[in-house]
Amino acid sequence: MCWLFNSSIGKKVIMSVSGIVLVLFLLFHVSMNVTAVFSEDAYNAICALLGANWYAVVATIGLGAIIAVHFIYASMLTLQNRKARGNDRYAVSSRPKHVTWASQNMFVLGILVIGFLLLHFAQFWYKMMFSEIIGHHEVQLGGSMVSPQAGAEFIKYYFSQTWIVIAYLIWYVALWFHLSHGFWSAFQTIGWNNTIWFNRWKAVGQIMATAICLGFAFVTIYFYVKSFCNGSCCGI
Repeated sequence: MCWLFNSSIGKKVIMSVSGIVLVLFLLFHVSMNVTAVFSEDAYNAICALLGANWYAVVATIGLGAIIAVHFIYASMLTLQNRKARGNDRYAVSSRPKHVTWASQNMFVLGILVIGFLLLHFAQFWYKMMFSEIIGHHEVQLGGSMVSPQAGAEFIKYYFSQTWIVIAYLIWYVALWFHLSHGFWSAFQTIGWNNTIWFNRWKAVGQIMATAICLGFAFVTIYFYVKSFCNGSCCGI
């Protein structure tokens, strides 16, 4: 098992498997968020279920560990590849036809995704689950005090602010590029890399990345528009 940690292939396998797990979490998260559009009460019920309960806390710790592993191994591989190429990486300014822009910028895209993830944690997880864990029954949200389990109130508050909405939409674009390449690349790394499956996973990856990012964007834009309508126009 040492090859998993010492060899380039082993590191790629660890990064790929952790990435696939994170994709599964994103599918769950976007499904959860879309629920808020149709029923704020249902969304709040999910937030209560995933609050300071032991199973949710354990899952959150596990998720944090997976994110850390994915980022650490991505950093290690990036540094290793740059060291191996040396000055050669400056020799060619154009990329080959079979190499996508996303594949050449996966690490930069990953840093952008992680950066906005920290913002997301500060706005939602820190004021919701973490506040509940340390015993706060109410937290300040703007000029009001709300329950950490009132997830819909957090969505409505943050997605009513233009700069936050723009930042999140930029995040979704970066996430799309990262997912659309990373998904099929992960399956290629773990062995499903013949011609037929390569094309299939590439198509599935792009469809899945589009569905996830459009789902997040839909929720963000919906509540932004709703903040102007106040529920009395636009059919909202």
